[in-house]
Amino acid sequence: MNMKVHFCKSAERRAPSRPVGKSNFPFPRRFLPFILVVVSSLVLASCSKPDSDDKAAGAVEKPEANAKPGVTLDAETQARLGLQTETPLPAQWRPVMQATGRVADPMAFLAAATDYETARRTAAASQAELERTQKLAAQENASPRMLEAAQVAAARDALAVQAAQAKFAADWGRQLASNTNLAALAEQLQSGDLSYARLFLPVGSFPDPLPETATLDIFSDETNTFAAELVDNLNIDPATQTQTLLFSVKQKLTPGLAVGARLAISGEPVIGVLVPASAIVRHQGTGWVYVQTETNQFVRAEVPLDRSMAGGWFVSENLSATNRIVVTGAAAVLSAELSGSGFNTGQRD
Repeated sequence: MNMKVHFCKSAERRAPSRPVGKSNFPFPRRFLPFILVVVSSLVLASCSKPDSDDKAAGAVEKPEANAKPGVTLDAETQARLGLQTETPLPAQWRPVMQATGRVADPMAFLAAATDYETARRTAAASQAELERTQKLAAQENASPRMLEAAQVAAARDALAVQAAQAKFAADWGRQLASNTNLAALAEQLQSGDLSYARLFLPVGSFPDPLPETATLDIFSDETNTFAAELVDNLNIDPATQTQTLLFSVKQKLTPGLAVGARLAISGEPVIGVLVPASAIVRHQGTGWVYVQTETNQFVRAEVPLDRSMAGGWFVSENLSATNRIVVTGAAAVLSAELSGSGFNTGQRD
C-alpha cells in the first residue's frame, strides 16, 4: 500500500508542468493558416473525384451519343426485305385551283339527247311539210285549211325544238347543244370511249380565262389521274349556288364517281420532284419516304400529299433529284424503325 502511493507521487513529480491558460495544440499558432490551406486542398481534391468518374462514364456513352439517325439495315437485311431505291424524277408544278365533281351518267345524256334530237327531227319534218304544202297551195292543189294546219304544226315544232335545245344546253352546255350528231356522242359514252365529268366551283371563283384542260383524280385513289378537256361552262345551280364546268375524258369512268380536279391557273411553276406512289408510307396521318443517306442507313423524311400527279406525288420540300429513296419495301423499313433493334441484322423475320 505504501509502495503504490510512492509510485504515484513519483509519476506526479516527473510530469512536466504546463503554464496555466496555455493551449495543448502541438504546433505553434503561426502555422495554423498554412495547415488550414493544406486541409482545404485535400477536401477539394476528394470532391473532384466524382467529376473524373462522370467523365469516364461519359466516355463509355459516347458511341450512343454519336448514334446515326434513322434505320440501319445491312446488305443481307435489305436483300431479304427486297428493298429497291432510285432517284425521283425532276418535275414542275403549276399553280392550280382545286375543285370537286362527279362523273356524269351516260344514260342521262342519252335521254336528254334523245329528247332533243326527236324535237329537232320533228321540227325539221314539220318545216319540210310546210314548204311542200306551200308549193301545192301555190298550184291550187292544197286548200287554205291544209296550208294553215301545216303552218301551225311547223310553228309549234319550232318552239318545241327551242325549248328542248335550251333544256339540253342547261344540262350539257351550249357547245354540245349545237352539235348536230349527238347520236355519235351517245354511242361513244355507251362504249366507254368517252366520259363526262361535272366540276363544281363557288360562284365568282372561276379563273379567267377558263382553263382548257384539267387533271382529274379519283378520291379513293388519288394517284389514279386522268387528263380532261373543257367542254363548256354551264349555268349556275340556284339550289347550291355553284357554277359547273363540264369536262370530257377519253376513257370510261364509273357514273356517279366522286372526283377531284386541278384547274391550271396563271402563275410561275414550282420546281420539285415526282415521288412514286410506291415510295409513300403513311404514319400518324402524315406521308413519309425513306431517304438512303449511306449504304446501310435510311432516314425518314416527311412529304406533303396535296399535289398528286400521274404515278405519284409532287414534292418541292425535303427532297431533290439527287436523293435516293426507297421505292420498294418502304413499309418494311417503317416496321423496322418502329420495332427497334433485333430487326436490322437479319435476326428477326
